[in-house]
Amino acid sequence: MRGRAGPARGRRRRRVAVAVAAGIAAAGAVAVVAPSASAVPPGSIGLQLLDAPAAGRGDPRAQLYVVDHVAPGTTIRRRVRLTNTTASTVRVAMYAGDAAIRHGAFLGAAGRGRGEPSSWAGIVPAVSRLRAGGGATATVTVRVPDDAAPGERYGIAWAEVRDAAVGDGRITQVSRVGIRLYISVGPGAAPAADFAIEAVRAARSADGLPMVVATVRNTGGRALDMNGTVRLARGPGGLSAGPFPARLGTTLAIGDTERVTTVLDRKMPSGPWVARVTMRSGVLERRAHATISFPGGETPADHRLVVVVVGLGLLLLLMLLAAAAALRRRRRRRATGTTLYQNAD
Repeated sequence: MRGRAGPARGRRRRRVAVAVAAGIAAAGAVAVVAPSASAVPPGSIGLQLLDAPAAGRGDPRAQLYVVDHVAPGTTIRRRVRLTNTTASTVRVAMYAGDAAIRHGAFLGAAGRGRGEPSSWAGIVPAVSRLRAGGGATATVTVRVPDDAAPGERYGIAWAEVRDAAVGDGRITQVSRVGIRLYISVGPGAAPAADFAIEAVRAARSADGLPMVVATVRNTGGRALDMNGTVRLARGPGGLSAGPFPARLGTTLAIGDTERVTTVLDRKMPSGPWVARVTMRSGVLERRAHATISFPGGETPADHRLVVVVVGLGLLLLLMLLAAAAALRRRRRRRATGTTLYQNAD
């Protein structure tokens, strides 16, 4: 639909925003999260998962996303709740899209998906009209083919709002919020989830901030959402610090390795410290520790002290050189005076 919206209609449409993930004008990849209903701010469209499998009680992802391990030929159903906290009635379309995990981020591609599991999924109703302050329930159904190969696939259940009356009417604004799909296919029980902390070291950021860097590898058969902490102990003078949050990408893919980085205050002493890293994914927890010292650990005060000391050393050296030169000149004058006296005799 094209054309210029009236002032009141334009203001109403501009108030329609989708919480958390947004795609503008057409395509692109966006990082996806699924908020709870209580997290949906006013003036937004929210999407919340209502069902979770009993087998997923130990996996926090299963409370937020469609997460399951099934045999080929299985059908999965999950109910989701749409909420509209805007001041207008909105038309919301729901469909499944493709997704992938890259560099620690879960990325959903805009538009309807053609891969797996998006091509296996359908959502009913596909379109809902939500009045201001209202809501609706939809069902996401994933039918796994009988010949599906083993492995884990990723997708998105999108809720989308379109507004064609933006600017001069020739631009379509598209806003989306999504719930992730983690569909593992294979016989028997779900593959075990596991990970290892392979290294802990000290580093400094480009602007000189001290950092604790840990390397984490997904050694199991499921993608992992992780969080963790870093504590410092046995520092200079018996100091300890933390816990500090460990920063990792949203999702660690099967077999992938990512860095966990914790940036600390510039005033943190260089060390040595004992760094203790704790990482968790659901009920899984792994720990590692190492003795570290932050490289190039000069604070600005230390740097000024070094400059002063070096400056004094150079000044002393110049004074010594000047004294040596004066002594040589004095000796030359004495030697010259003695020679002249002897020639006079």
